[in-house]
Amino acid sequence: MIAWRDIKWLFLDMDGTLLDLNFDTHFWQEHVPKRYAQRHGLDLETARDELMPRYRKVEGTMDWYCLDYWSQELDMDVALLKQEVDHLIEVFPGVTDFLDRVRAAGKHISLVTNAHQKSLSLKMERTRLEGHFDDIICAHDLGLPKEHHDFWPRLHAIRPFEPAHTLFIDDSLPVLRSARTYGIRYLLAVHQPDSGMPPKDVGEFDAIHHFDDIMP
Repeated sequence: MIAWRDIKWLFLDMDGTLLDLNFDTHFWQEHVPKRYAQRHGLDLETARDELMPRYRKVEGTMDWYCLDYWSQELDMDVALLKQEVDHLIEVFPGVTDFLDRVRAAGKHISLVTNAHQKSLSLKMERTRLEGHFDDIICAHDLGLPKEHHDFWPRLHAIRPFEPAHTLFIDDSLPVLRSARTYGIRYLLAVHQPDSGMPPKDVGEFDAIHHFDDIMP
């Protein structure tokens, strides 16, 4: 159970929390390798073998989330490639009802995402979720990913909040650990951020299966 009476701010991750991570998994593991293979005259497995080390090299950094970086790195318009499969973008069941209930309870709702602005714009256009948030914080505007310990002071400087009265939900354990170190009191992971994959180990965090689990 969540102590909703004690919570004033709700911070929500986007990919893997509100939106099914299956879109991103398919995009980076299947669609990009396919287009990369076509561009360079490679078979699919060779393309994957070339791409995976390049992914791992920047994982957890701003470059990993930056579509402009990948467009330059791969010599392809990655934002345009995302549009080719944007029909796979899906909101998890119960999300809009949950957001409406939290709003009705008088809580401040912020989307806090590492997603690049172009990806964020595409997903908001596709899902029509933007109007459910009081504000949207994009890590690219702050210059650091949520995993970084200095992200949270930067966020606080532009969006003052009380960590002791904040609930933050995210599917990334490194991000949750960073938020915990900063002092955010209420933290929840997500059991199954990708509907195409089995439930994940949520480590030391409590986690939700569905938003019905914590409906105000």
